[in-house]
Amino acid sequence: MQLTEAQAQEARRWLEDGMKLSEFQKRLEKDFGLKSTYMEVRLLVDDLRVQLKDPEPPKAPTPPPAAAAPADGAAPLAETTVVPPAGSLGGGVSVSVDTVTRPGTLASGSVKFSDGQTAQWYLDQTGRFGMVPAVRGYRPSQEDLQEFQMLLDRELQKLGI
Repeated sequence: MQLTEAQAQEARRWLEDGMKLSEFQKRLEKDFGLKSTYMEVRLLVDDLRVQLKDPEPPKAPTPPPAAAAPADGAAPLAETTVVPPAGSLGGGVSVSVDTVTRPGTLASGSVKFSDGQTAQWYLDQTGRFGMVPAVRGYRPSQEDLQEFQMLLDRELQKLGI
């Protein structure tokens, strides 16, 4: 994805002002007419050499209880839990990354939303993101999606993706 120098300066300003990746992706399409995948946006941020600002760190979460290995023989999951922000409903969003990545993907895992619903997520080899909810037709709230994107971005950065 190529930006003119003027567009690149504007994009850097947005990111330096603390814009989140999902907002940045929408703004690129709205202002510059550039449709892009999540991975393309991440690569663009790297090309622009902008360090994304982390939101205020949540209060120290209580460590989750030790999980037993899954009965189906699948690899155990590494899990990150976030304490929900003040004023939010439910118990927050938690994201887990598979220790053994599903075939055909760069990364995969699961997510549990604040309303207790779960979904499997994956990032395929072309950078396309996908999510398969456990309940057909389920759509998480906008707040949960934003929190999920933030947590997923943090986990993917840890993996170097």
